[in-house]
Amino acid sequence: MRLLFLIAAFLFLGKTTVFPQDKKITKTGRITFEASVPSFEEVKASNTTVSCIMDTKTGEIASLALMRGFHFKVALMEEHFNENFIESSKYPKAIFKGKIKDFDVNKTNAKGQKYDVSGTLTLHGVTKEITVPVIIQKTGNNLELNADFILSPEDFNISIPKIIKPKIAETVTVNVNYILQ
Repeated sequence: MRLLFLIAAFLFLGKTTVFPQDKKITKTGRITFEASVPSFEEVKASNTTVSCIMDTKTGEIASLALMRGFHFKVALMEEHFNENFIESSKYPKAIFKGKIKDFDVNKTNAKGQKYDVSGTLTLHGVTKEITVPVIIQKTGNNLELNADFILSPEDFNISIPKIIKPKIAETVTVNVNYILQ
């Protein structure tokens, strides 16, 4: 699956050679989401095998997360997530393709610079335009990218059964952290 991502990344960025210095990549990015509500069991999962590639000259960015890579504290929640909500066998991945507005790698520093990234998020077979604020900071030769945003399951045709709807938030808080090398 990683090979598939690399091939797609090469095609997306128009290169079929070794990564030049203007490309930054990770295969160990982290996405965490939470849809907990007070008084009920925590609904939270993380995926630490998210791939991302960024062109530092153009600000183009692409990310791929395998849905079965999200892990919960409770195994039964993970099973329900994959089988009933996200339908991982039918929709195995989430893909984001976009561009960081006014990105300038020379303006990044250790404190971090705020940007907006706009593009398309494909999740559960639905593609939606989104714009998300992101903080990018320089850590040595790497770029660290952090974003927090909110998604609605309804926007991606993810239905929550009525019996458990009170136990899951109407919106999902998403945190993204990539260290691009």
